[in-house]
Amino acid sequence: MTQDDRRRFLKSGAAVSLAVLSASGTRIASAADAVPPAAPAKSEGATRTLAEYVVNARYEDLPANVRKEGTRTLLNYVGVAVGGSHSETIDRAVAALGPFSGPPQAGLFGRRERFDIMNAAFVNGVSSHIFDFDDTHLKTIIHPGGVVIAAVMALAEYKPVSGKDFLNALVLGIETACRIGNAVYPNHYDVGWHITGTAGVFGAAAATGKLLGLTSQQMVWALGLAASQPVGLRESFGSMNKSFNPGRAAANGIFAALLAQQNYTSSEGMIEAKRGWANTISTKQDYREITEGLGTRYEALLNTYKPFACGIVIHPAIDAAIQLRNENKLTADQIERVDLRVHPLVIELTGKKTPQIGLEGKFSVYHSVAVALIDGAAGEKQYSDKAVRDPQTIALRDKVVATIDPAVKAEQVDMTITLKDGRKLHRFITHAIGSVEVPMSDAQLEAKFADLADGILPKEQARTLMGLCWKVEQLSSADQIAKAAVARA
Repeated sequence: MTQDDRRRFLKSGAAVSLAVLSASGTRIASAADAVPPAAPAKSEGATRTLAEYVVNARYEDLPANVRKEGTRTLLNYVGVAVGGSHSETIDRAVAALGPFSGPPQAGLFGRRERFDIMNAAFVNGVSSHIFDFDDTHLKTIIHPGGVVIAAVMALAEYKPVSGKDFLNALVLGIETACRIGNAVYPNHYDVGWHITGTAGVFGAAAATGKLLGLTSQQMVWALGLAASQPVGLRESFGSMNKSFNPGRAAANGIFAALLAQQNYTSSEGMIEAKRGWANTISTKQDYREITEGLGTRYEALLNTYKPFACGIVIHPAIDAAIQLRNENKLTADQIERVDLRVHPLVIELTGKKTPQIGLEGKFSVYHSVAVALIDGAAGEKQYSDKAVRDPQTIALRDKVVATIDPAVKAEQVDMTITLKDGRKLHRFITHAIGSVEVPMSDAQLEAKFADLADGILPKEQARTLMGLCWKVEQLSSADQIAKAAVARA
């Protein structure tokens, strides 16, 4: 992109200087408290344009449908974070970090421990991604809520934040992460980066920076410091390391915003500069995705929620399997063969034919189709170690054949089930349930939440927690949600 192009994207915005209060009400650092170091001349690019937008965007400017989608994202996040809170991954993380965590500033969803805000954000970000059940921006396969909400919720327990301000920061963080992701996707993802971590850190920095009251210059630095902390490689998929990535991105985003608040500087154009973030980690850079339509086009409206606890590219196949199963009252012993025509990404990401543990099952289209046909579901129970090793599941899994067809889009699948009596059942899925075109309803999200919280929180507590999420805009303090998510003794 030329310098002239960048000038066209530049927008002006008044700097904002807000004092920041600690949880006790004591005045801590403000943009006006210190004379900042001499700043270099303002660059005319995506970093500053985005920074100025985030600093000046008001809750009152959010359209009603954007506020509603932000609330649905919050509800989904809290459900999956509570659901993952007692997994082996979280137990190991808590054991590793507990002895070194700082003051008990923020809670861990679904648990009783309290950590400092950066370690709490890390653990809660990890927890939300363990089941691969979190929100998904389908244009980029970013899971923005887990990163952004883990960060702002931890900060909200340390610094009083109204529900309206919290929701505004949440939406702005998602907008930031997804727009930056749009600018480099799919090339950035294709080369091996886990885009939830690499783009999500910007969302966490923007959202926490908004709540800290950063000036435009400080927000530029926060985004620059976030750019210096890309985290996550796709090689980690199938291991605990995958859920590490959004957790680390959440903590890194807070880290960046807190440093910027104290005028810790960065380059003026860390996103778009020749040797900046986008040019060094991707062969595609489209900065219009970051700067055009700010405040009028919302990526938050494209966020989706998973009905199935696995990678999004398998969802069309699961949807087709469940539909054919239910319509024809199929049982596993009736099935001779299952043929799938799929997009190449399905095999690339979920081509594990013989998963040995539940986590690997989430990356197996073969296992996912088998359990969907047997159980009519693909929730967390269908991705346990026991489910992956079940003889009936293994037998049916071996009958699933997936063939790459470039004519089939990533959001589609063509399924043909051949029965032992010679009949053939066919289903072509254009958009799976949980997509933008076929979204989960509020009632379905609540049912998902209740199922995830079952066994971790009492039913009454889970209902109270859901209610607080739905009415976040009315809360005087957003930390009510975090407090309601604490496990009882």
